[in-house]
This record gives sequence, C-alpha cells and structure tokens, in this order.
Amino acid sequence: MKEYMKTNKLLFLLAALAVLVSAAVVGQRWRAESKNKTYDVVLDYNELELLAEQSEQDIAWWLEQFRDMGITRVGLTEESLSTLMENSPLPVSAKLMDEVMQDADWMEQYPAAFVDAITRRGYDRFDVLVEAAGGEAVSFVTDAVSKRFHSEDLVMMNQGDTCYILINGTVTDTLYTETRKLYTSKSDGFVERREIDSSKLLYVSLGLMPEKVETIQALGMEIIPRTLCYNGRNDTQYAQAVVDGYQKYNIHPSYIIAGGEAVIGYDDAEDDFALDYIRDNGITIGLIETNVQRENILQTGVEEIAKATGYQTVRVFSVWNYIQYRYGYYGYTGAEEIENTFYRAIVERNIRILYFKPIKHTDDSFAYVTDMDVYRELFDSLDQRLAAHGITRGQASTLDDIQIPSLALLVMGVGAAVCGALLPASFLPMKKKWTLLLAGAGAALAAAAWVVLPNSFRLLASFASAVVFACLSAVFFLWSAKHTAQTLPAGAGLPQILPRSVGILAGSVLIALAGAMMTAAPLSSTAFMLEIGIFRGVKLAQLVPLAFFCVLFLSYYGIFEKERASDTLHFGDITTALQWTIPVWALLVLGVIAAAGYYYLARTGHESDVSVSTLEIVFRNDLENLLLARPRTKEFLVAFPGVMLAVYCAVRRMPFFTAVFGLAGTIGMTSVCNTFMHIRTPLYLGFVRTGYSLVLGIVLGIVYMVCFELLLRLWGRAREKFL
Repeated sequence: MKEYMKTNKLLFLLAALAVLVSAAVVGQRWRAESKNKTYDVVLDYNELELLAEQSEQDIAWWLEQFRDMGITRVGLTEESLSTLMENSPLPVSAKLMDEVMQDADWMEQYPAAFVDAITRRGYDRFDVLVEAAGGEAVSFVTDAVSKRFHSEDLVMMNQGDTCYILINGTVTDTLYTETRKLYTSKSDGFVERREIDSSKLLYVSLGLMPEKVETIQALGMEIIPRTLCYNGRNDTQYAQAVVDGYQKYNIHPSYIIAGGEAVIGYDDAEDDFALDYIRDNGITIGLIETNVQRENILQTGVEEIAKATGYQTVRVFSVWNYIQYRYGYYGYTGAEEIENTFYRAIVERNIRILYFKPIKHTDDSFAYVTDMDVYRELFDSLDQRLAAHGITRGQASTLDDIQIPSLALLVMGVGAAVCGALLPASFLPMKKKWTLLLAGAGAALAAAAWVVLPNSFRLLASFASAVVFACLSAVFFLWSAKHTAQTLPAGAGLPQILPRSVGILAGSVLIALAGAMMTAAPLSSTAFMLEIGIFRGVKLAQLVPLAFFCVLFLSYYGIFEKERASDTLHFGDITTALQWTIPVWALLVLGVIAAAGYYYLARTGHESDVSVSTLEIVFRNDLENLLLARPRTKEFLVAFPGVMLAVYCAVRRMPFFTAVFGLAGTIGMTSVCNTFMHIRTPLYLGFVRTGYSLVLGIVLGIVYMVCFELLLRLWGRAREKFL
C-alpha cells in the first residue's frame, strides 16, 4: 500500500484537494441547516369537524384545545360543488349532463326558459348542471361561479329563490371510470370502454364558508386556505377571485399549501399573478411530500415559484390515511408510532410543516380517537425529543438559497475521475505512466461533461464519488488484512489481531466518509435538500463496489489461496476461476449470500415491496429514542464487524471466510456513502449516525471475533477427536 500510494502520490494529492473542496461546500450547507430549526403544525379543519361529530364537544372546543397547546394555524379547504352537496346545509345539487340526459323527460324537470337558453347556447354530456335553492345558497353559488368562470362558459337563470346554472365542460375536465371490456357482436369479441364518472368542475374551489371562517377567527387562530386548482380552469381571473375571497375575510396566510393540480393562476403563468402575490405578502410555499416519503407531489407552478422566490419554501408532511391508523400500532398502547413518524419526518427529511389530521383507531375504518390527552401527549413528547436536535415549534423556518459554485463542481468531478483511475492500479500490474494517462483521460472526460452536460454533471460526479470511494475503502481494508496476515503468524492471539482490525476498520470508514463528502457536496444545493432534485443511482452505487470487491479479492487471493505473494490480477486467475469446481457447501453459502444480498437491495427505500419485521422496527424506534441518530442496522450489526472478521480470517489463513466477511464489509462502505446520498437528511445526522455505527460495530466485532475463535477451537477439538 505504501508503494502504491508513493507511486501515485500526485493523484492522491489531487484527490485530497477535491475532498477539501467538497468539505468547504458541505460546510456552507451545514451552516444553512443549522439555522433551519423551526417546524409548524397546521390542523385540517374538515377532519377535525368529523372528529367533533364523534365526540361530546363541538369543533370550536377542539380548536381551542389545540390552540392552548400552541397550535394556532388551521388549514381550511374552500368549498366546491362537491362539498356543498355532501357536507353543507346549503341545498345545492350538481350533475353532469351525461347523467341528466339519460332521463328522457329531463327537460320537463327544469324551467322552460332555462331549457330554451341552454338549447340555444348548446350543451353536451361534459357540461355540469347546477341547482341552488334559498337565498344563502343562491348568493354563494352565483357569486362564486360568475367570478371564477368566463361568462361565455355559463348560462345562469334565477326563478324565485332558485337558481339554475349550466357550466360548459370539456373532455379534459371529465373524470372516467377504469377501462372495462364489453362484449359486442359487431366486432371480434370485446371492446374497451370507459364510462364518465365525474368532472373536475365539481371540485373547483368556490370560496370559504363564512361560518367556518368565523369559528376559526373568533379563537384568534390563523387560517391557511386550501384552494383546489385544476389546469385549464385556473387562469388569472380565477386567481383574482380566490385572492379577493382571502381579502374579504382579512386572511393573510403565512403559507400556501396548494391543492388540486396547481398553484392559483397558473394557466396564465406568464402573468406571474401567483408569484407576485406570494412575494408581496411574504408567503412561504409548501412542497407536499408524497405518501411514499420520497420527493414531492408535482403540482404545476410549485417548483417554479420555489425557485423564483429563492426557495422561500418548506416541505410539508401530510398525515396520510395509513398514518392516521397507526394508533396502538406495533404493540404500542397509544400514538407512539405516529410520533415516531413525525419525528423522522422533521429530523431526517427536512419537513417543516406537519399538516395534521386527527388519529383513527387501528381496528376501525372511521372512528377517531377522541381523548384530547392523547394529542397532548403526542406533541409534548415530540417536542421533547426534537429539543435534542435544537428544533422547536413556531413559524416554519426556510433554508437559505445555496448554489454550488460551478468551478467547485468541476474540481470535485475531476477528483472523482482521478480517484477512479487509481482503482485499476490497485489490482493490475500498471506502470505509473499508464495510471497517469488514465487519470488524464478521466479528467478530460469530466471536464467535457462539465461543459456539455452542466445539469447532469452534478449527478454524475456524486454517483462516481460514491462508487469510487467505496471501492478505495475496500482496497484499503483488503490489502491491510492481507498485510496483517503476512506480518502475524496464523496462530496469533486475539490481543494481537484485535487492535489491528479496529484500526483497519476505522481507516476504512474514514476513507468512506471522505467519499461521503464528495458524494454529498455536488448535490448540496437547496433544490436537492428540498427534494425538488433527487439522486436516483442509490442501488447501482451499492452494487458496483460489490462487483469490484470480487475482482479485487481474486487479485489478492486467487481462488482462496492461503499464501499468495502477488497483489495483482493475472490471466491465469480468470481461467482458474472459470474452471473452478464449486463444492456443494460453497454453493449453499453463496446461495445464502445471494439471498441476503437480494433482501438487502430489495428493501431499500419506502417503495420496496419487502417489508421490515415488526421486531426490527421496534428495535429501530428504541435506538432513535436512546441516541441522537439511529445507526444503520446493516453497518453496526453486519458490515463493520465484517471488516474486523475479514482481518481475523486473513490472519487465520481462511481465505473463503475472508471473502465472505470482506464482501459484508464492502456493503458497509457503500452504506456510509449511501447515508450522504439522502440530501434531504441534515449532514450532522449522517456523521453522528456513522460514528454510532463505528463504535457499536467495533464492540460487536470484538464479540463476534471472540465467538468465532471459540467455534474454531471447538471445531479443532472435534476434528481431532472424531475425524
């Protein structure tokens, strides 16, 4: 290793320079994250209203209880034709003409003058027919509809205290059922057909209900209006009507959490209506995290406004239905798992607004938990845990707008390329000039990509760093294991092996951490911290180092040679490997390794179909409660002890087990880099998590090594006695 480093001294110096630049970049990010320490809670009014119906108290009482807990913002969804029909006392009905026209006598059910008016104008099955009765309903509906829809799309007629409205709909407004196959005698069997189910026009926001506004404002709480906008029905006229509605009730929202498909007014995006309104009023826009806890829901205009406002933006965690049902979950007696979910969202994923919906009983599809003490305990406990991270509740904080200097990106990309050139030299008999030529070619390609592919370059640099440094770490610990075996006799005692194995593990993790900084730095801009941009090469970055380790091991040990002077790959190694007669026991071991590898990769991420056992989840939760950051299970239970055991087995001249444990150790090195690929997770958590994993891994490595030593001695005695 010394000769390898001496020969390639220049390349290692360039690599060190790239790591220093990455450290400066992540330092800037660290400072931004250290100021982003306040989260907020927004209550969902509609679900609180449903909760109140099931309790002995009204909605005002429930709002007051949360207000007294310091939760003062309420998300109030504007009414639509759908909610007016389902959840309001106003006598309003709305039907698609597709449904109306199925009644042969439908014209006789409406005033002749109205029928004549819509006949002259023309109608089709995509239109919506609205009927409102009573002064309050007529006033609310006619005012809202006339302000939000263009006059040429409306036919309105009042008769007495009843109003009739036809809203012109189009095929793009229409919502269909799933495709069904129908038999027909006029074709070759079946045809596909979709039936009209509903229309977006039924869900377009029409304004806030005055009674609900009064209830919230009477308690001194702030309304966060939720406006549902749909593309094609969301122009500047619509947006102006929405804002006029806010101003009518003196609502100046701290946040805009868009509903539906878009931000208000984005059919006329060039008018900048929404952007101007948000800027002029100092409003923070919310990015709603998807229900798989990865990326954000793609709503038209949200990301554009986020960028235009210098990322005065926060990530929003909506309490999805499956989260609401986690009361008494995993064997807990209360809302502990819901609290754990909130804690992870805030601490690990840069969530700064919880859009809170009340808890439901796990064994019931509708019954809410109506014990207010449950909610008090939930937020009291959550705030106590967050205090350890310096996070408090209040006005949601936003991240500074961080952009990575283009020149720094170039240096890091070239650094990754140079480090990549060091890998072949670690197992091939390459002369210095060829390594330098390879490094020069890699640097030139990196510079060309920096010029030609500026947007993709940061992703390529990050991916390359994750792969290359995990491989370099594997080079270090495998070479060190072999060198230790060359300096110690096969019968060396544990006191001789343990200190060296600990040092080798620590050195490997330090190399991986250098790679982690190189991985994180190119993506340490605000867009990636908010998951507007995202890294997608995690699984590939985990696989490549494992393949590299197999080649590296073949170079250092051949086909499990106990003594091998060479550290380079020869053609004969390849032919020998291809001709190797694999014993049955080795196939069984390899099968177990393959199954474990598949499980390791398949369960990565929240979109995985491979579930984590309840026991492991509870174990993880306990670690989160005990420690500042939960160490990664595979690191401290398997991978880091695996490096120590690989050193032990190398000394004991057990090359097969050196390979098995070395492969496990390589997983740990990729995991360290992988930890920092999750850019939404604050940097300090990654370092703390890795530190915990290292300490626990050393402890468990010592335990495993002692157990392995005892097993070897028992096996030796059994072999002497019986074999």
